[in-house]
Amino acid sequence: MADDLEPLADGDGAAARRLGERLKKLREYLGMSQQHVAERTGIPRSAVSDIERGLRRVDAVELTKFARLYQVPVSWLLDEDEQATADTHALALFTRKFRRLTSEDQAQVADFADYLAARRAALEEGHPPEGKR
Repeated sequence: MADDLEPLADGDGAAARRLGERLKKLREYLGMSQQHVAERTGIPRSAVSDIERGLRRVDAVELTKFARLYQVPVSWLLDEDEQATADTHALALFTRKFRRLTSEDQAQVADFADYLAARRAALEEGHPPEGKR
C-alpha cells in the first residue's frame, strides 16, 4: 500500500483523523496497548499508530479486524456523527435481523429480552438468579 503514505486530501484527512481518534479512544478505554492491537489483528504497530493519528488510510479488512477486536460495529467506526454510539448501530443491526424472523421467533426474542431484564433487575437488587443460591 504505497499510497497509504501519501498526504490525504483535506476531506479524507478529516475522516481519517476522526476514525483514528475513535480507534484510539476505544483502544485506551479497553486498556490495550498498540502492541497488543498489532498482535491480535496482524496490523503492524507502526501502522496502528499512523492510523490512530489519521496519517494512514484503513482498508476494509483492517477496519473489520479493529471492529472485531473492539467488539463494535464497523458502521459505528465510520459514522461521521461525533455523538454516535456503538449501541445505536448495534440496535439498527439487531432491528434489521429481527425483521427477518417469523412472528413466532420475534415473540421468543421478546420473551428472552424480558427474561434478561428481570434477571438484571434481580441481580441489581442483590437476589441471585434461580440455581445460583
